[in-house]
Amino acid sequence: MRERFESLRAAGRVALIPFVTAGYPERTTTVALMHQLAASGADVIELGVPFSDPMADGPVIQRASEHALHNGISMSDVLDFVRAFRSTDSATPVVLMGYANPIERMGTDEFLAAASQAGVDGVLVVDYPPEESADFAAAARAAGIDPIYLLAPTSGEERIDAVARLASGYVYYVSLRGVTGAGHLDTADVIAQLARIKARIALPVGVGFGIRDGATARALGAHADAVVIGSRLIELIDDGDPAQGIARAASFIAGIRQALDQS
Repeated sequence: MRERFESLRAAGRVALIPFVTAGYPERTTTVALMHQLAASGADVIELGVPFSDPMADGPVIQRASEHALHNGISMSDVLDFVRAFRSTDSATPVVLMGYANPIERMGTDEFLAAASQAGVDGVLVVDYPPEESADFAAAARAAGIDPIYLLAPTSGEERIDAVARLASGYVYYVSLRGVTGAGHLDTADVIAQLARIKARIALPVGVGFGIRDGATARALGAHADAVVIGSRLIELIDDGDPAQGIARAASFIAGIRQALDQS
């Protein structure tokens, strides 16, 4: 992960990180979708682990998670997707994003060992706050996996400093109050918050939740190290002929990549 961000920084480029839910829209489409996103300009791929109570996610990603669970997708399946992706792409970092329950159901040590073997580069566990996950972060790093943490508009200096001590890879700034896909993004406030965070954290800082178009991505990318897009991408997969869902997603990501490179 560090090498990817270092190479992007040296080239003066902002990382593009799409989020997709593993097993959505179908079990058989996940790996192909990951490859198409990478080919279209994704620098890191966040792969959502389906969970029945995704508290930080809005209705779009909630529906995708429910659909994936209906498809029978388990943590083992998610790791199989990563393993299959790695068979032909050893370079694009993959981050698993999800919740504590599926990890703890498998067993933390077993999960980290299996994730490392599959080729996972990072893991973001929404309900593992830094105050309660020092042991997990240390175990993840020992397994060669970056523990990635969220920061929000309400995060104070103490929380930012706690994340700075534990995180590696990058930090994910939630650009608005609320769940994924919510509207009312205040670009000026996000830019100010990014400056506040970057003054205290040396890691790359990505921004997500609410980025839906190239103009917004470009505006925020001028102040962040990465932009993360999830809900809008899943909407596009849903919007129209299912057979063309991957193509729509890839085209959208290519457009975002172009917008970022113009910044």
